[in-house]
Amino acid sequence: MKRFLGLDIGTKRIGVSVSDPLGSFAQGVAVLDATRDWMAELDKLVAHYKVGVIVVGMPYRTDASVGPEALKIKDVVSSLRQRYPDLDVVLWDERFTTTIAEKAMIEADVKRKKRRQNIDMVAASIMLQDFLEHYSKGGS
Repeated sequence: MKRFLGLDIGTKRIGVSVSDPLGSFAQGVAVLDATRDWMAELDKLVAHYKVGVIVVGMPYRTDASVGPEALKIKDVVSSLRQRYPDLDVVLWDERFTTTIAEKAMIEADVKRKKRRQNIDMVAASIMLQDFLEHYSKGGS
């Protein structure tokens, strides 16, 4: 069975998460450097995990409007669809995932430096888990 891969794309870092083979649970697997050739690293992850669907976090504003960050993500999604024509690439609302990730890491007593290094990966996991739960209930 093909796995789902979640991307939380920022200007400096990109959090990456993948689902288990059954598509039930999300787990963080990497943080990519957004200032470098991160798509080459993504190629390796897509192949390694046998990904079938890429879920990209869409940074809607709190009022659900689309700002300049969201427009950049739409461009990235276009590039991903060209790069991976055999995969489904979908957008998913990622509002508040970084805040939730930060709170969870603070509650788990994760040190500030470690939080900064991993927050994008944790946010990607939260976003992908939300998508998987919606998907498992018959959502599209």
